[in-house]
Amino acid sequence: MSFDYSFPRPSVTCDVVVFTIRYDDLAVLLIRRKKDPFRGSWALPGGFVNENEALDRAAARELYEETGVSGVKLDQISAFGDPGRDPRGHTVTVAWMTYLVAEVGIVAGDDAERAEWYPLRSLGIEQIPQLAAKPASASGRGSGRATGNKGRVRLAFDHERIIVAAYRRLCQNLDPLLRDVAFDLMPPRFTLAEFRQTFEIVFGRPLTAPSVRRNLVDRGLVVPATHKPAARPSRQLYRWHRR
Repeated sequence: MSFDYSFPRPSVTCDVVVFTIRYDDLAVLLIRRKKDPFRGSWALPGGFVNENEALDRAAARELYEETGVSGVKLDQISAFGDPGRDPRGHTVTVAWMTYLVAEVGIVAGDDAERAEWYPLRSLGIEQIPQLAAKPASASGRGSGRATGNKGRVRLAFDHERIIVAAYRRLCQNLDPLLRDVAFDLMPPRFTLAEFRQTFEIVFGRPLTAPSVRRNLVDRGLVVPATHKPAARPSRQLYRWHRR
């Protein structure tokens, strides 16, 4: 049976926000566009959804084609479709996010001239004021290494709005401490100091050691990862206690 669809059809795209901790800082994966519009500008990896293609498959495909990143769990954030967001015409994008426990290698491809990790603070996003200054980490270390990124990055389309939404979703998964216990924030084994440091980097605010122990150990969310206790409590490794 055929149907006469007389209404205009906006194009549909998918964009992906990928976070990771890099050099003691929260970083986001960006690509430099090879083609117009916004040729030469930095943007999120993403692109148009193919005909009869599921949205999650389109997001995963575009992420892989433009950065080489694959096999990651994608969380759908929201849709963005304000008229004028794309100079090519009315386009609605479905935004996704993921958090990588460990930084992975990236390879630019397809419509991406380059692909790089950028510290979220280097984007100068006013809607995320808590990331305006670098906090002291739980270990007392600063970033200590140059990122190679200089100056403020001007993002294409409305990708700044999408990054803000993704960051807020990331915070929702963690505050209060680890609201979503299924969220993969840490590697399989970690110390409480490492968790504290990661939390401080993401939120840009200090966290006390007693609150970490109270919210993780006392709640039974983590258990010792070794049969024999560490010689020093600060070096004790923990693992998630998935129920």
